[in-house]
Amino acid sequence: MINVAKLNDVAALASLVYPPACVACASTVEPNEYLCDACDDKITRIVPPFCARCSEPFEGAIDQEFRCANCAQREMNFEAAVAAYRSRGIVRRILLDFKYGRQVHLRHLIGRWLCAALNDDRLRGKTFDVIVPVPLHPARERQRGFNQAHLLAEILSAHMSTKHMSILQRVRYTTTQTAFDRTERMENLHNAFRLRPRADVQGLRVLLVDDVLTTGSTLSECARVLKEAGAQSIFAATAARA
Repeated sequence: MINVAKLNDVAALASLVYPPACVACASTVEPNEYLCDACDDKITRIVPPFCARCSEPFEGAIDQEFRCANCAQREMNFEAAVAAYRSRGIVRRILLDFKYGRQVHLRHLIGRWLCAALNDDRLRGKTFDVIVPVPLHPARERQRGFNQAHLLAEILSAHMSTKHMSILQRVRYTTTQTAFDRTERMENLHNAFRLRPRADVQGLRVLLVDDVLTTGSTLSECARVLKEAGAQSIFAATAARA
């Protein structure tokens, strides 16, 4: 497993020797910044109109609440899944570098994107009892060295002053979802998650956290387990929407 605290120390020492640089184009940036103004202008914020349930943007003129075909044709077990940015271009590259390139320091930038999702009307003003990261299967977490959702949940927890807990566990190793369509994703995830022994979510207001929302199948399956265990409400927040 990656020692995140040790990586923080290494990054702090490096910052004394090398000036901070944009993680996308390497131009010089201010301390504690990750993107230069030019690259920051290239990332796409999700703005209305979008699906009220899964945040899928709608290309057209519509001014009332609606649900996309993806959500209208199946049951989603969360009340809403909110994403702040589109997983395109720079955003997608940074997410991939974080998750597969072991560039764990990028969690701070992605955490900012995740915190931005809290300004959405569907989440603004809501109170949550616990923040729950989407779990990885132990084998995949050992291979990767960390669970990206857990690291992001830590950042969001500090921002919201709300506890985060790894209440869910992934009990079935599943093939990666990237090559599957919506139906195949749902079948691939069936019974892949369960509540941890002695975990209790009865009556709790839960905020699920992950890095990216694609079809919502993973979040919905996690929400189903929480709902069946008695959670009062389940919302989800992600940094980006594919």
